[in-house]
Amino acid sequence: MCVLTLKNYLKNKTDTCGVIFSNVFAMKIKRFLSTTPPSALTVSAILLIARVIFGLMFINHGIDKWASFSRLAPAFPDPLGVGGTISLSLIIFAEVICSIAFVLGLLFRVFILPMIFGMATVVFAIHAGSPFATKELSLMYLTIFILMLISGPGYFSLDSVIYRRINRHNSNI
Repeated sequence: MCVLTLKNYLKNKTDTCGVIFSNVFAMKIKRFLSTTPPSALTVSAILLIARVIFGLMFINHGIDKWASFSRLAPAFPDPLGVGGTISLSLIIFAEVICSIAFVLGLLFRVFILPMIFGMATVVFAIHAGSPFATKELSLMYLTIFILMLISGPGYFSLDSVIYRRINRHNSNI
């Protein structure tokens, strides 16, 4: 009896078991290193995971600001000239409300715009002259949000569910 293990393969590369193992192993390596594009469902699953991880991380920043609103509001930066309290309210809206829609994939491209605008304001206005390390996290979020705006929310989103229902309803008319 032949057990397909790496140990058996390394001991005796010429037996039948080793040849079978070698072919199976080579096929798995070839598939792993392949440049063939992933399926649409795989891409949608990756987009879902990215939405959940980065959305929840972003929500956390907004909840911290919301919890400290009265302490932060008087001294909060005002790059738009609307006052610190309104600026803080706008960034909390982007970080909490828009992030919830981002995670759910609901009106995705509409709600991601305030998130992009908020991070662009932080990177290019508030921390414009700051060292890279100061604006690194904001720049990372900005990059991710721009890439997600381009890619869309994917199949596993409320936008996709709504779109499919509308199309199903329109095809029945």
